[in-house]
Amino acid sequence: MTNFNLDKTHSGIDFSIKHMMVSKVKGEFTDFDATVTGDINDLSSLNVKASVKVDSIDTNNADRDGHLKSGDFFNVEQYPEITFVSKSLTNNTITGDLTIKDVTNEETFDLEFNGVHKNPMTGGDVTGLVVSGSINREKYGLTWNQALETGGVMVGKDVKFEVGAEFSIEG
Repeated sequence: MTNFNLDKTHSGIDFSIKHMMVSKVKGEFTDFDATVTGDINDLSSLNVKASVKVDSIDTNNADRDGHLKSGDFFNVEQYPEITFVSKSLTNNTITGDLTIKDVTNEETFDLEFNGVHKNPMTGGDVTGLVVSGSINREKYGLTWNQALETGGVMVGKDVKFEVGAEFSIEG
């Protein structure tokens, strides 16, 4: 059994979504945690549980962040966390239950396992996983939008994301 310790300093959650049909708004979540258990030598044995504090959303615009935290979108007072619990991993995918605003859907995302390496600063072993994909925000009750005069909508429905997680490992 491998012990995994998330290195938050070298991990991150980034996302982007189409805005006004012509550009992308980018952002990140800055407060998150992940627990991984299993055998690092057998990816299919790994179990992943992750949580994100929605209040930590940062799009580099305080007004937009406030709107995203409101009842129009995440409603952080009632639904403070996003969670993901894996069901299966392969060499290039991770499948699990994603919960946003108490709505749970099974999702499959791309997985990149970056091997195990020695950390020259500590002498210990480290590993990294990159999970990327896209979700339809409307499936999770994030349906606020505004029609544009020239056609289309203000906010796209597909949210693209990438999670980069680095772990120190033991065992």
